[in-house]
Amino acid sequence: MGKRKRERAEAKQQEEVNPLPSVVPPLVRDSDEPVKKKRKWINKQRVLVFASRGMSFRNRHLMEDMKTLMPHSKSESKKENKDNLKDINEIADMKNCNKCIYFENRKKKDLYLWVANVKGGPSVKFHVLNAHTMKELKMTGNCLKASRPLLSFDPAFDKHPHWAVIKELLVQTFGTPNQLPKSQPFHDHVFCFSILDNKIWFRNYEVLDTDGKLSEIGPRFVLNPIKVFDGSFGGETLWDNPKFVTPNTICSMKKKAHSFKYTDKLHQKEGYNKRKPKDPFRGDPTNEIFQTKLPEKAVSGEKQIFIRKKV
Repeated sequence: MGKRKRERAEAKQQEEVNPLPSVVPPLVRDSDEPVKKKRKWINKQRVLVFASRGMSFRNRHLMEDMKTLMPHSKSESKKENKDNLKDINEIADMKNCNKCIYFENRKKKDLYLWVANVKGGPSVKFHVLNAHTMKELKMTGNCLKASRPLLSFDPAFDKHPHWAVIKELLVQTFGTPNQLPKSQPFHDHVFCFSILDNKIWFRNYEVLDTDGKLSEIGPRFVLNPIKVFDGSFGGETLWDNPKFVTPNTICSMKKKAHSFKYTDKLHQKEGYNKRKPKDPFRGDPTNEIFQTKLPEKAVSGEKQIFIRKKV
């Protein structure tokens, strides 16, 4: 009897320490029923990164650098320039992407960048300037692949509404979602977006220490905003950059300046002919005041002498 009482008392103590769960799972479960999983990845942002045909080697390496820096990106084959830009929405929908970064190349030298929200807009068109890739720069900085970046924006983004729209679109596009399966749970580099001369300057830095020391990694490029559209790759124009000058206009101005060289030479020659004196070997006219004429006999004698010598 005493042993049984002791066993009952020990069992009660174990129940108090380790109580049974309130919800008891069923003893029998259907094998066809899927197991419920806890989903922590709530912000499911996927970015489609691809380009048009005819890109230069530098622009192609720049696109590859952007893919490596964004673990939530997806790739696609090159697109024909003749196709409509609206077709990109269907391509992104097939890839299950809700954001898109499209590199549009023209004349094999001018590079344009589209950043768009595929479902309902907005979208921004940039002109890419001064692009340099990671391998070209050979910076000392380094970061873990697929790590989450810190996004740093210039305070000037909050001063005007069009900059605020661009900032929100860049945050949703370049920011790596939390608990992304392909990402690492570390923050070891910073994406810096600063505004200078009405252009966005992009830099990528490594975080060296907690005191704020940084080291540049690359790539680096400058984005000149052209237009902000209401829809995805088109629609109503919300903002247009009045200071933007197209590359074709700059090229035509250079050609005109070069063509003026010949006309300038002709004008210079005409002006020189107008300023040139009629008798350049005459000398100073005041020297003739004190000159006297020789007598006729002397003159005739000189002529004779000259004739004899000549004969």
